[in-house]
Amino acid sequence: MLELTDAARVTAGIVLLSVVGIESGGAFLVTVVTGRAPATRFQTSFFRAGHAHAGVLVVLGLVSLLLTEATDLAGFWRWLAATGVLVAAILLPAGFFLSAAGTGREAPGRAVVLLPVGAVVLAAGVVTLGVGLLRG
Repeated sequence: MLELTDAARVTAGIVLLSVVGIESGGAFLVTVVTGRAPATRFQTSFFRAGHAHAGVLVVLGLVSLLLTEATDLAGFWRWLAATGVLVAAILLPAGFFLSAAGTGREAPGRAVVLLPVGAVVLAAGVVTLGVGLLRG
């Protein structure tokens, strides 16, 4: 049986509860793609990308959290391996959603800066975890 540290157990519980938020984002997306909520083509594509990134990264983040328990990483490196993907699961969707917010928007707003930041955090998290797992 896999034993989780208290930190990993609490983090996993909180992340699982966040899925309800992702579901409500999906409900909003349905109103957009069915034309019940006004949105430009740009907004629709960014809303779709934000929703997809949120769902995929939460699942990958939970897997990363579990896999970190199998490493001997410590301190900052353990935190990065365990939660880097989960931090990216906040930054990347926020970048898509916030940069598309506003009536009739046809191009990304300032929040688009969150996309490369989230990508760097995602890469740092998975590389750290991968190296930690390969080190045994």
